[in-house]
Amino acid sequence: MARWGHIGAVVTVGLATFLFPPAPVRAEPAYIPLVRDYVEKQVRPMVETPLVLKAIAEQNAKFGNVSEMDMRVLDETYRSEVDQHQLHMVTLLLDKSVSHYLKARQDTSQGVILEFFVTDSHGLNVGQSTVTADYWQGDEEKYLRTFANSSREIFIDRAERNESTQNLETQASFVVMDEENRPIGVAIVTIAIDAL
Repeated sequence: MARWGHIGAVVTVGLATFLFPPAPVRAEPAYIPLVRDYVEKQVRPMVETPLVLKAIAEQNAKFGNVSEMDMRVLDETYRSEVDQHQLHMVTLLLDKSVSHYLKARQDTSQGVILEFFVTDSHGLNVGQSTVTADYWQGDEEKYLRTFANSSREIFIDRAERNESTQNLETQASFVVMDEENRPIGVAIVTIAIDAL
């Protein structure tokens, strides 16, 4: 009787496999390894500099106990200023030495880097090369899939065609570590895939 039970189980598993074959393993899009390699070899060294690490550490100290409500208010204020072209917060950010540094790195990337910014441990922008759409990244995948997830992997988002430039673009993000290998923020870079 036990033997027939075993045969029945094997037949059931075999039938289930036939009726519901395992999903094929999807190969990652061709741009993913190119972007990952560029970020690892070019972008990460740009971020792991005393200037960037110090700017992030200083903002972490400044906003150590900031509440989520305060972060949302800051983000809404920033977005409102961008929408109304009254760029008070943006100007303060772009005037920081870390932002000048990121802009210079973008300018020397031969069109590969379209946007370059770093956040603190909460996902609030510390420095940025251009005007970003928002100030707080803490509720977005670029932060949730890296810092909030304690991941050391580079998160590469889905590629999209920019309607105005017709560039095929993706955004890559990774956790920024300090000199003692502690996570302190996130680096985010928008890449023109066609320029790689």
